[in-house]
Amino acid sequence: MRAGVPAVSREPRTAIATVCLSGALEDKLPAAAAAGFDGVEIFEPDLVASPMPPGEVRLRCADLGLSIDLYQPFRDLDSTDPERFAANLRRAEHKFGVMEALGTDTVLVCSSVAPDAVADVDLLAEQLHAVAERAAARGLRIAYEALAWGRHVDTYDRSWEAVRRADHPALGLCVDSFHILSRGSDPAAIADIPGEKLFFLQLADAPHLSMDVLQWSRHHRLFPGQGAFDLPAFLEPVLRAGYAGPLSLEVFNDVFRQADPARAAVDAHRSLLALAEATAARGQGADPVAEPAPELRGHAFVELSADESLAPVLAALGFARTGLHRTKPVERWEQGGARILVNRSGGQVAVAALAVESADPTGAARRATRLSAPRLPRERGPAEADLAAVTAPDGTAVFFCRTGAEQDWTGDFVPTGETAPGIGVTGIDHVGLAQPFDHFDEAALFYRTVLGLEPAATAEFAAPFGLVRSRAVVDAQRRVRLALTVSLLRRGEWAPGVSEPQYVALAVDDVLAAARSARAAGAPLLAVPDNYYADLDARLALSKDRLTAYRDLGVLHEETPEGAYLQVCTEVLGGRVFLALVQRIGDHDGYGWTDAPVRMAAHRRRRLAREHVRTRL
Repeated sequence: MRAGVPAVSREPRTAIATVCLSGALEDKLPAAAAAGFDGVEIFEPDLVASPMPPGEVRLRCADLGLSIDLYQPFRDLDSTDPERFAANLRRAEHKFGVMEALGTDTVLVCSSVAPDAVADVDLLAEQLHAVAERAAARGLRIAYEALAWGRHVDTYDRSWEAVRRADHPALGLCVDSFHILSRGSDPAAIADIPGEKLFFLQLADAPHLSMDVLQWSRHHRLFPGQGAFDLPAFLEPVLRAGYAGPLSLEVFNDVFRQADPARAAVDAHRSLLALAEATAARGQGADPVAEPAPELRGHAFVELSADESLAPVLAALGFARTGLHRTKPVERWEQGGARILVNRSGGQVAVAALAVESADPTGAARRATRLSAPRLPRERGPAEADLAAVTAPDGTAVFFCRTGAEQDWTGDFVPTGETAPGIGVTGIDHVGLAQPFDHFDEAALFYRTVLGLEPAATAEFAAPFGLVRSRAVVDAQRRVRLALTVSLLRRGEWAPGVSEPQYVALAVDDVLAAARSARAAGAPLLAVPDNYYADLDARLALSKDRLTAYRDLGVLHEETPEGAYLQVCTEVLGGRVFLALVQRIGDHDGYGWTDAPVRMAAHRRRRLAREHVRTRL
């Protein structure tokens, strides 16, 4: 394919279960349609709670361009009690009437969890055949699914054995990634099931958790790409078997079911496009839905909104103000390969924008648009670079640059001629961004899909004000690194820690030399308590001179078998942002999260001390 020419894609059909989204049915359907879904699964409780009769729901979906691909769930069909099974058949006939009014031909029947569930596979097949016969008489189909916690049928191979023995054309399988992968089942054998018997596919990701599988399922499912399941490896045998239906999401998640349904639907649809792309790379399914993410070559710049307090700190850290924007109140500060833009238009000190060096900024922007990343409207003066930018879930602007090439952004700045000796900063190691609670998983998926980053380190640590979850996303060469964090529960505002802290980690080759120079120049380095160094001495047996230097400069030292990560942090600037000098030794690939509680407590202590001084004055 010629460079710069978009790939022609053949997209898979996509669907979403209404249970994935917050709100009532009248909120969920337009959200799904606006996000780009082709169809929906109608979750029965959503229909029961809706004032719209089934026929009106059918017309509403048609107006929105949505097909109704599945009605679900029908629970506890089979029974060892003949009278109860007869009652279940009557219940099924009623649901078939609802389906006819909805205009959908497939109902999901879950394996039973009831005490009277059928254990004998031949009796189960007989009962499934009976309900399939009734469905077929009305032009309908039964998709039978093994719940991971089913009483007797809890794996897909058991559900397939029952369907195979029932041998009815109106009876097939629904395969669900969560129910299969949560039990550790190997999905490879799905490829041996006849494609015409795979009636429906439901997809969900999830983190690896050690807990009751029902609670895991009901509260912690995620959209594809947000968890730990290998969904491309799951989807590959399903498609190889000949499955031709939609890729459909069924995700139970406490956060998603309270979030803005329009936003959650966009995130959900993006996850399916990315999954289809990853599966196509394995040789199955539709062509990629977007051109591949261009190679990233580093951080072009980080833009900080700031007041007058930031410039002296940058100067003390060895940065020089090398340029002034031609039309905007923005300054360019540089040292080594690190560039920080200071936007003086007002507001709290915060990370306003990230810019990545891209091998193809135009292609990166096209991919971002294709994956529903909102384009950032920008005012551009005459002869200024036309930089493509999108907005991340937390509101941070993300720019795609190619410094020194066409549309070089550096030309937007008038050189000042200022220089500085520097303190040894070589570049931007990574950027740390705290995420709003509702958007953490969305942010991780955004950066993975839009920028082509991959998940790296993850951690949870007990911070002074609650549990914090961290996740890093990086490019393959570790030239672009982002560290995302979120407080898992935030209640109460008594002397809180830094609200949603952000930071820029500056790479140095010698953190002790850099910190000494910074402190001598007046940089407000963070003081670390002696107890930390007593513990560090006990754990690592560092030399007396090194430990003294650490204590004097506030160095935090994280060590693993692969190497070490040394950092010195400034105080929080403007209430939210701090800068860090970091040195990686050996193959250490972490982000100092072991020491994060110490750093967070020290930041809070310093903030409270400043507030005390202000109140006394």
